[in-house]
Amino acid sequence: MNITARLAELGVTLPDAPAPAANYVPFVQVGNTLFVSGQISNGPDGLIVGKLGDGMSVEDGAVAAKSCAISLLAQVKAACGDDIERLVRVVKLTGFVNSTQDFTDQPKVINGCSDFLADALGEVGRHARSAVSAPSLPFGVAVEIEGIFEIK
Repeated sequence: MNITARLAELGVTLPDAPAPAANYVPFVQVGNTLFVSGQISNGPDGLIVGKLGDGMSVEDGAVAAKSCAISLLAQVKAACGDDIERLVRVVKLTGFVNSTQDFTDQPKVINGCSDFLADALGEVGRHARSAVSAPSLPFGVAVEIEGIFEIK
């Protein structure tokens, strides 16, 4: 599969990989495994902030999660020397949803990321996953997702 061509078909251009917001590196490679630090929800107008279960819909949360997927792929591309075609597989994602105590649709929110990766990457994008609630996230963002990838 040509990942670059498929992203273009979907109208997606990967942005420059976001810089870390604190004292950590954006990714670490161990052998063929790439660990990408948590990427926060960010859209064309800036950070996507909000709390699921308190004025933010599941659909809006899924859009925020998709933005995390795009940032994750941008980090993979940067880690691969600007060659996203080195991506072999999305292995595992951990999604954090800024949500109220009684909100229970975290998996539906993180589907925004998972669905995009499966659509953009086909079988390469199918992955193991966790979707958990957080009482708050950095900068008040709605979603943060970290990932583990296999690269060549």
